[in-house]
Amino acid sequence: MKIKDRKRFNLRLTVLLFGGGLFLFILAATGWLTYTVLRDLPPWQPGNLQIDTPSTLCAADGTPFATLGTRNYLPVAQEELTSTVKQAFIAAEDRRFYRHWGFDIVGILRAVWSNFLHGRIVQGGSTITQQLAKNAFLGPSRTLKRKVQEVFLAVQLERHYTKDEILTFYLNRVYFGEGAWGIGAAARTYFNKRVSDLTLGEAALLAGLVQVPSYYDPFRNPEAAVARRNTVLKQMLACRFITPEQYRQAEEEPLHLHRGATPQKEYLYPDFTDYVITTLERKYGQSYLLGGLKIYTTLDTRLQQIAEEEFRKRENFPSSARDANGLLQPQAAVVFLDPFSGAVRALVGGREHLVRRQFNRAVQARRQPGSAFKPIIAYGPAVEFLGMRPQTTVRDEPVRFGSFVPRNYDGRYRGTITLQDALAHSVNVAAVKLLNQVGLKRAAAFARRLGIEIDPARDGLSAALGGLHSGVTPLEMAAAYAAFANGGEYIEPVVITRVVQPDGTVVEEAAPVRYRAMRRQTADAIAAMLRAAVRYGTGTEARIGTLVAGKTGTTDEGKDLWFCGWVPKLVGVVWMGWDQPRPMPRAYGGKYCARLWRKIVRRALGIKETPVPPVPESTVSRTHKEESVPSVYGSTYGEEATPEKGEETPVPGKTPGFDEHLLPEQQPPANQPSPGEPSPEAPPERQAPVSPLPEGPPPAVSPSP
Repeated sequence: MKIKDRKRFNLRLTVLLFGGGLFLFILAATGWLTYTVLRDLPPWQPGNLQIDTPSTLCAADGTPFATLGTRNYLPVAQEELTSTVKQAFIAAEDRRFYRHWGFDIVGILRAVWSNFLHGRIVQGGSTITQQLAKNAFLGPSRTLKRKVQEVFLAVQLERHYTKDEILTFYLNRVYFGEGAWGIGAAARTYFNKRVSDLTLGEAALLAGLVQVPSYYDPFRNPEAAVARRNTVLKQMLACRFITPEQYRQAEEEPLHLHRGATPQKEYLYPDFTDYVITTLERKYGQSYLLGGLKIYTTLDTRLQQIAEEEFRKRENFPSSARDANGLLQPQAAVVFLDPFSGAVRALVGGREHLVRRQFNRAVQARRQPGSAFKPIIAYGPAVEFLGMRPQTTVRDEPVRFGSFVPRNYDGRYRGTITLQDALAHSVNVAAVKLLNQVGLKRAAAFARRLGIEIDPARDGLSAALGGLHSGVTPLEMAAAYAAFANGGEYIEPVVITRVVQPDGTVVEEAAPVRYRAMRRQTADAIAAMLRAAVRYGTGTEARIGTLVAGKTGTTDEGKDLWFCGWVPKLVGVVWMGWDQPRPMPRAYGGKYCARLWRKIVRRALGIKETPVPPVPESTVSRTHKEESVPSVYGSTYGEEATPEKGEETPVPGKTPGFDEHLLPEQQPPANQPSPGEPSPEAPPERQAPVSPLPEGPPPAVSPSP
């Protein structure tokens, strides 16, 4: 018995010591967490509950160029908020609002469980009081410490104000999209009404907007807005705020939108500014516009001004007309970025900017890339996986792949041709052969590492000619070409470098996703071929001495026109086409897009227009060198690009603007005689095939908060 008693005593002592140690550890951890949270807790300033100072956008050189959040705000008194409006927001955002003390343990557990079941964040645990505390006192950063501070401040709010006062503060601060701050401005913007006159359906629609204002905007996405409104109505029914009959009537109520007059003050550089705002909204929600933040961007104002000026000149575009919606067509977009940092230096999303947050073609238009996609899907993978080089040869001859029969623009075949000449002259058969040899799966993996998703099962071998199911955006093409320009590294484009609070606290510093997408030898080989495409191929209209590398693209019937190219330290993509694709006779990427690209870049570099000496038909001149000039980024662009081994190949004549997809009678008048067949050359020594890149998307890298 004594031995058993001793064992029991020892066990109890062990449990007691372990429990006591665990308790002390938890107590110490709680104390440390409380200390770190309270140490820099923002001061209690009730004045912050009112709508506060606007945020400012600054260019790359620190110059302010836009002020946010100053346009559309209409405060509403507590007495003007009807029970219907209050109940709609409580049902949508915080159904236990009148029963908690600032934070809701039940709501947090429910959100955690829901997010666990869905495997992603589908529900937040923040109460209305917490959201008010975050927006009024803390700013947009998302950290554990900030979350705990949010709870502390929410409890403070509950101690000092009634529930209805808190709800009124919240509804006067929340962002509803379309530049509308607060429920008063939202009612005027969407329905041209006072808050007290809103119907049940209208109140539910506004309550649903708060979650993602840009997506549920009824002017731009009415179907999604109605679906979200009906979800809020179901939540109100579940909370017993409305009867089943009221629910049915409101659910069947059509949208009666009536945009009210709002003070308008256009931003400078509206397309770039819109994209910055969209990026901020996606990361931080509504709180970025107000709070006196300084948001430093990557914008080069001089380059942006030049691009916008060129976009206003009708002579830079094919024959233009107004469509049924009054929009000038064809439309266009341009993106310029730094290939070594991913910094977007200029962005124009259309030929006219008529309303704020309009459709931004530079980042939203998904279009067929045509032959501009060949380096990404065919030539890049052939070099990366099969060890091919610019002087590797391929047979340009009739070929069939099942029912798919690729054809060249002129219906003729060149026999044995180097990869460099095939890409320079955009020979379709060669691109399809290369893609078939590499394999769709490996080629798709290569494109994915350049930020472009394709579906091998749906796109097939026609992807070699830019025939994609979902299309690409100009920004995606610019980021992909940047990897060829910088030696093989993919860098996610960025427009924001730093976000700073009024007290100097840095909320965010840019840390773009970046990784090696291909071997340096692959990038160098593609760069050599793309320099040849500009020297004597389809991209001659973009030539600036020996600085430029790039590729044109023209889809069937000229529905989409492209030029993607670079000079050292600056990659640019120009796209043109009708919003609803339609043929543009005698319009080619090598004509309009390449010319516009060249005009913008020459002006940005400070190079005056001088006659470009003709390229000899028998050889490429390597002695011409453009005058060195200071670039807009403080370095020199004028250094001659170092030719890759094997670039000194016979150069067939090529008409500037010649399009690879059109028949001879559809081409512009030729200025040079038609070339003869290139002499077949013995294929150079092949490199050993290299190991393929891992298939699937690159590893996820989370940017710093």
